[in-house]
Formats: sequence, structure tokens, C-alpha cells
Amino acid sequence: MVEESGFWVAAAIATYCVGASKGGMPMVAMLGVPILSMFIDPAAAAGLLLPMYILSDVYAVWLFRRDFSARNLRILFPAAAIGILVAFLCISHVPPETGKLIVALVGVYYLGDALRKRLARDHRARPADVPRGLFWGALSGFTSYISHAGGPPYQAYMLPQRLPKMTYVGTTAILFACINWMKLPPYILAGQVTWESLQRVAMLAPVAIFGAWSGQRLVRWLPERLFFAAVNVALALLTLRLLWEVAAAWGWV
Repeated sequence: MVEESGFWVAAAIATYCVGASKGGMPMVAMLGVPILSMFIDPAAAAGLLLPMYILSDVYAVWLFRRDFSARNLRILFPAAAIGILVAFLCISHVPPETGKLIVALVGVYYLGDALRKRLARDHRARPADVPRGLFWGALSGFTSYISHAGGPPYQAYMLPQRLPKMTYVGTTAILFACINWMKLPPYILAGQVTWESLQRVAMLAPVAIFGAWSGQRLVRWLPERLFFAAVNVALALLTLRLLWEVAAAWGWV
């Protein structure tokens, strides 16, 4: 009974984090699966949260329907579709730790490059371009499929563009809404999304919607510089957590 109650508390907190991330606070998205994994298998946790992502996506796309970069979406959407297809075909040959390591290395690359530019006082915005967009977009789709961790590759491409805060958030919401819908059929085939998990989703749906609403209110209130600083800090924390999980899985710690 206590364990069942603990599961529902953890599920509510994880669901709120998913909703808040879709409301424009991507820095809390990394908390969902780890919190839920304290009570159920990580793969089951990812499967339970995917419908929550999709539900929150619908609300997030409506919230940010006027704030997005059409050029970036035209580049990133087909690239992400390719990444998801490759992940689906290769998933049985790619250990979860390998996917996590790829995401972590992308985070290290971006943070190192951002630090280098800061020390060199290079504040120039890098415009959207097709070659980089195809690479980072495909990698984002690949890592999102494997472990719901498409954020770091996406940020490595988008943050250097220095887009306005709401344009960045809206583009993120629309792109990952499409990615999550593309992930749903293979997740069902793999048994990660079931009728039982959908029943739980129905009970937790109001929490996801509230998370998206409150996240959107908060992101509009935050100063732009503070918002992007929080995104970078969250990316650094996610990178460290993934490196720790890989090291633990491989017996290095």
C-alpha cells in the first residue's frame, strides 16, 4: 500500500515535470524518468511518460502556435524523422548506455564550445543552416527515441542562433510534438505503451495540463537572459547525470 502510494506521488511529480517542460521549461524535463524509475522499470517509465508528453504537446503547440521559426522546423522535422527511423531499426543493437553516452557527449561538446565563445567574447548569432540542422536534427530524433533525451542535440543546434525566447520555446514545442507522435507506434509495438499504462495516463492527465499551463506562465515571466542561463545549467546537470549513469552501468564507479 505504501509502495503504491509512493508510485502515484512519484508519477504525479514526474507528470508535472513533463507538462512544465512542454509549457516552456525544458530544464525540468530531465527529472521525469529518473523520479518514476524509483518505482518501476526505466523502460516502463519511458513508456508511461510518452503519452504524457503527447498530451502536453497538444496544449503546448496551442500555447505557442504563433511563436516559432518556420525555417528551423522545415530543416529539423525531416532530419528528426530520419533519426527516429534509424533508431527503430537499430534499437536491438544499441545498448541504452550507448544512447546515453551519445547524448552526454553532445552536451559536453556544446557546453565546451559555449564556454570557448564566452571566453573569446564571441557573441555572434549563428544562423540556421541545412547541413548542421540535418545532423543535429537526426541525432535529436535518434536519442529522443532511445531515451527521451533529444534535448541536448537540439540545443546544440538551436541555442547558438540566439533566437528570441518565445521563438525558441515555440519551435521546441512544435518539433518535439511531432517527434513524440512519430515515436508512439514503435513504442506500442515494443509493449512500452499498453492499455494499463493508458489508464494511468487518463488519471494523471490533469496534472500534465496544469504543468504545461504553469510552465508557460513562468517562462513568460522570466527575463530572457535568466531563461537561457537556466537552460544551459539544466543541460550541464543532465550531461553529468548521464555520464554518471553510463559509468555506473559499466562498473567504473
